[in-house]
Amino acid sequence: MGEFDTLFRQRIGIPETETIPFEKLDLVLEKAALAIPFENMRVIEQQTKAITKENVMSKILVEREGGLCYELNSLLYFFLLENGFDAVLTRGVVYKPAERAFLTIGRTHLTIVLRHQGRQYLVDTGFGGNLPLKPVPLSGETVTSANGEFRVGRTDSEYGSHVLEMKLKHKDTEWRIGYAFDPERPIAGLFECDEIQTIIADHAESPFNKSPLLTQLTPTGNITLTNATFTEWVDGRVTKESIDEARFKALARRYFGWRDWD
Repeated sequence: MGEFDTLFRQRIGIPETETIPFEKLDLVLEKAALAIPFENMRVIEQQTKAITKENVMSKILVEREGGLCYELNSLLYFFLLENGFDAVLTRGVVYKPAERAFLTIGRTHLTIVLRHQGRQYLVDTGFGGNLPLKPVPLSGETVTSANGEFRVGRTDSEYGSHVLEMKLKHKDTEWRIGYAFDPERPIAGLFECDEIQTIIADHAESPFNKSPLLTQLTPTGNITLTNATFTEWVDGRVTKESIDEARFKALARRYFGWRDWD
């Protein structure tokens, strides 16, 4: 394997010589979720770069930052290809439960569809605290992980032919939609990732260009940091702290390894 594969394995903590069959993908997804945060710092700082394999490798594997869906899932996609998997990237539309509506800024979620032994699976490591942590079959079966229950259902809408549905552990009592997507419409090239990034960075209705957001799963729950609050879930119990700028920077360094404050 090459440099990319080696650096990815080092970042998430799996042996460089270990073979990764389909049955071990849940381990890869769990370790990636615990090691790499979902965060928008480069968008906030207006320091985005084109989405290429080299740039994503540099940002997340060398500089050890996190990223948004179009970075985190493209990173995983490259790793899957290098390890012999049949995978494609496709775009989706995120659902906002509070508004009971899909985002109106377009297909700004990037996810992965993987084919294995004639079956298709959704694989996602770029959906913030909503990660399935396992491949989710497109045939409708429910999968259960440390983060909750997940399934993919069919739909007939302008937003996609399938939807990811979830019941997050300790948070949801009923199924809710995460996003709609089209497994049969893979992206035409990485330029579509740049299109997503441009919308996320520049659109007036983008949820990610207003203020910092950093979130990551932990062995006991998850943590979320904004410029106003720090929220921590531990074994189903939540604590929320109001913070100022100095506290934000300290927590970003401590929990997310963010160091570029000068």
